[in-house]
Amino acid sequence: MYRYDEFDAAFVRERVQQFRYQVERRLSGELTEDQFKPLRLMNGLYLQLHAYMLRIAIPYGTLSARQLRVLAHIARKYDKGYGHFTTRQNLQFNWMRLVDVPDALAELAGVEMHCLQTSGNCIRNVTADHFAGAAADEIEDPRVLAEIIRQWSTLHPEFSFLPRKFKIAVSGATHDRAAIRFHDMAVEIVKNDAGETGCRVYVGGGMGRTPYISHVMSDFVPREDILAFLEAVLRVYNEAGRRDNLWKARIKILVNALGPDEMRRRVAREFEEIRRGGTLQLPSTELDRIAAYFAPPEFEQLSDVSPEFEAARDDDPEFALWATHNLHPHKQPGYAIATVSLKAIGGVPGDASAGQMDSLADLMDEFGLVEIRVSHEQNLVLPHVRKKDLPALFAKLTALGLATPNVGLVTNIIACPGLDYCDLANARSIPVAQRIAERFADMGRQRDIGELKIKISGCINACGHHHAGHIGILGVDKKGVEYYQLQLGGSGAEDASIGDILGPAFTADEITDAVERVVDAYVEKRAQGERFLDTVRRVGIEPFKARAYAEAGRAAH
Repeated sequence: MYRYDEFDAAFVRERVQQFRYQVERRLSGELTEDQFKPLRLMNGLYLQLHAYMLRIAIPYGTLSARQLRVLAHIARKYDKGYGHFTTRQNLQFNWMRLVDVPDALAELAGVEMHCLQTSGNCIRNVTADHFAGAAADEIEDPRVLAEIIRQWSTLHPEFSFLPRKFKIAVSGATHDRAAIRFHDMAVEIVKNDAGETGCRVYVGGGMGRTPYISHVMSDFVPREDILAFLEAVLRVYNEAGRRDNLWKARIKILVNALGPDEMRRRVAREFEEIRRGGTLQLPSTELDRIAAYFAPPEFEQLSDVSPEFEAARDDDPEFALWATHNLHPHKQPGYAIATVSLKAIGGVPGDASAGQMDSLADLMDEFGLVEIRVSHEQNLVLPHVRKKDLPALFAKLTALGLATPNVGLVTNIIACPGLDYCDLANARSIPVAQRIAERFADMGRQRDIGELKIKISGCINACGHHHAGHIGILGVDKKGVEYYQLQLGGSGAEDASIGDILGPAFTADEITDAVERVVDAYVEKRAQGERFLDTVRRVGIEPFKARAYAEAGRAAH
C-alpha cells in the first residue's frame, strides 16, 4: 500500500485544521449555509435529508486493517454504528453531526485517510479494479498508475473548478471489473504489437440523465506520457465544457457535441504542446518508486492443490457453495481471491456495521492479510488468501454474517441509498433491493438462474449504475408517488452496453413481481449455457416486455 510521506501527512493535517475553523464559523453564524456549502463539499461533506453525510476517499479501494478499525471507530463514535460502501469504492457515513466532523477528519488523518475531492466539480477519488495485484488475467497492477494520477490530480490548480465532477478509473486486466467505459476518463493498461506496456485511454463515458459509453481517445500512450495525455484531455474539457447548464456540463456531452474525431484532434494538439514542455513526463525512477509501494506480499511457494481446501469443499456443502461463487482465481498458485458479500438476504446492500469492520480487521491480522479492498459492487475483497486458510476464514465469516454465497447472482444487488437518505432521490432503493433479494432467496433458484446483475438507482443521477445492470431499476416520482422503471440488457464489463427501457414504470407494490416475471421469461427462453444478458441480446426485450406487462394486466405502451 502507498504510505504518506512527510508532505502528505502535513498537508492533510493542515486541511483538517482549516476545515475545523470553517465549521466553527458556520456554527457561530459567521458563515451562511450558502457560503459554507462550497467549503464543506470540497471536504466531502453533504447535507442530506436527515443529517450530514461524510464521504471518505478510499483511493483505488484499498484499506489496511488499521484504517478499517478507525472507520469502525468513527462509525461507532460519530455515526449510528455502521458505514455504507459505494460503487465508487468510497465509504459514506450518513448520520454525522457538523460539530463532530473536524474530529472525525482528524482521526482519519491519523491513519493516512481524508475526504478531499470526494465531492465538488473536481477530479474525484481515482478508482481501480478491486482484484488489482492478484487477478490471474492481469497485465499489470493498475494501482501504481492510479496512485500517480491521484497525486497529480489532488488540488491540481488548473482542475479544481471544472465544469462538473470528473471521474477516472484504471484497469490492468483483460476483464473489466472497474466499469471503465462508464467513466469520464479511464486508463486501460495494454500491450502493443511490440510487446511494450502502455495505456489505452477512454473519454466521455457516464451514466445519469444522458448515459454514454466512452470513446477511445488513444489506443496506446506510453506510460511515461500518461499524465501529459490526461492533462491534455482535461484542458480541452476545462476550456470547451459547458458551464451554463448543469445537465450538459459533463465531458460526455462535450464529446458527443464535438464528435469523437474532433475531440481526438483537440486532445492530440494539447498533448503535443504539453509533451514539448517535458514537465509532465514520468521518469522511470518515479514509476519505480511508486511501484515499490505496491510490491506483492511475500507469497509462500505452495501447490495450487490444497488438501485442506479440497477436503472442506468435499465435506461441507455450505463451504463448497461459497467457494464456487465468492472465490476467484489468483495469479499465485496456492492462493485465491475471496469476496466478502455485504448482500445478506434482507440486509442493506453495501452496509457494514462497526462490529463487522472491527472483526474483519482482526481476521486480516489473524491470516496475515495486509489489505482489504472495496469493490465496485459494494462488497469487500480479501485479495491474497492462502487456499489452506479458506475453510477457517469461511467459518469466521459465517459467524459474522458475511459469508453469503451470492457473488454474481441475482441477490448480489447494487443499490444507492435512495430516498431513505439522499435529498436528490425520487424513490427508495433499499426496500426494493431487500424485497427482490427475499423473493429470490432460495439458493437453488439463484444458481439455476445463474449470472444476473441487478442495479437500482433512486434517481436519474444513477449512483446505483442502473444503466449498466442486466436488469436496471430507476426510481422516478409521479405526482409524489414512487414508481420504478425497468431496463434490460446493460453491462458494465468489457462488453459494455446501456440497458433499454422496458416500458411504463411500475409501482412499488408491482416492481418485485415484474422483476420475477422478467427472470422467469429468461429461464423459459434461454438457450443452453446462456446468461440472462446473452438471452436479452439474442431475443431482444419484446418477449420480456410482453410477459412483464401482460401478467400485470397493464398495457406495455
